[in-house]
Amino acid sequence: MAAPVQQPPQSSGGKRKGKAQYVQAKRARRCDGGGPRQLEPGLQGILITCNMNERKCVEEAYSLLNEYGDDMYGPEKFTDKDQQPSGSEGEDDDVEAALKKEVGDIKASTEMKLRRFQSVESGANNVVFIRTLGIEPEKLVHHILQDKYKTKKKKTRVILRMLPISGTCKAFLEDMKKYAETFLEPWFKAPNKGTFQIVYKSRNNIHMNREEVIKELAGIVGSLNSENKVDLTNPQYTVVVEIIKAVCCLSVVTDYMLFRKYNLQEVVKSAKDPSQLNPKQPAQAGNGKEAKLESGDKSNQNDPAEGKNNQQVVSENNEELGQTKPRSETQVASEGGANPELESQVTEGSEPNENDLS
Repeated sequence: MAAPVQQPPQSSGGKRKGKAQYVQAKRARRCDGGGPRQLEPGLQGILITCNMNERKCVEEAYSLLNEYGDDMYGPEKFTDKDQQPSGSEGEDDDVEAALKKEVGDIKASTEMKLRRFQSVESGANNVVFIRTLGIEPEKLVHHILQDKYKTKKKKTRVILRMLPISGTCKAFLEDMKKYAETFLEPWFKAPNKGTFQIVYKSRNNIHMNREEVIKELAGIVGSLNSENKVDLTNPQYTVVVEIIKAVCCLSVVTDYMLFRKYNLQEVVKSAKDPSQLNPKQPAQAGNGKEAKLESGDKSNQNDPAEGKNNQQVVSENNEELGQTKPRSETQVASEGGANPELESQVTEGSEPNENDLS
């Protein structure tokens, strides 16, 4: 049985390809680029949502990130093949030392193949994850949104939201608690303090409980400094929790409401009324517009797939402006936990209006 696997496949059209070809292609794909090919714990990057066209989304993301990345960090430097490190010319008598040098050369050459931005498999539809190397994702994304907010220039078509991911861990409650205790220290540990809210989104994951995760994270923030307070109107920090399959992506961002929840399509639009930034107060509009928004919200709840039709895109854009139905506040308040006041306030900022977004 092993002989046919090792033999090359025959050219006859009716026969199946040998197993060896499939194994070789799979290994080559994993090793291409010198880095991980899918989202996994330990990565930093940028999580981008789009509307059905992921390939076009990746192209736009590369163009946008390289433009602003070169502006902040300078042009990306590449090393020619002739300049790659090589082992010593002389032969080493010590075999162990020679092996260590060879391993070091391999690692160095692999690092040279890594790009500043590299797309990896996110594990969810309409979601693209761009791994970053040698940059700070939160500063880069904030710089992009700040420029778009000021200039109102639309440079992308299919990208919806762009969220920096400063750290990733396994999507299990104990792992998340252990990771968050150290991850959140730079922003919330005394003497640092600030107002905050927590937004939560889960994709392709059924074992994580939303209320339980938010309650634990809010407790960690409160334990780092008792002066950290919840503010859902205009918080200083927003803790973003994005769970995809078995990976939890975390970040702490600023100006979350000002930049329309980091939505590139909405941030370039001119704000008619500052009250649009307040998620509790819907923008002043006619009854017809409010009815249209409610119908859009219902369509999102009945159809969990993201970005399937134009009606869903309209509802997503309206929700980015802070136009949400007030029913979520009363529902969450009735689900109070150990600390009803803190729990209701924190979860209110990430009720289903956040989950409906792509």
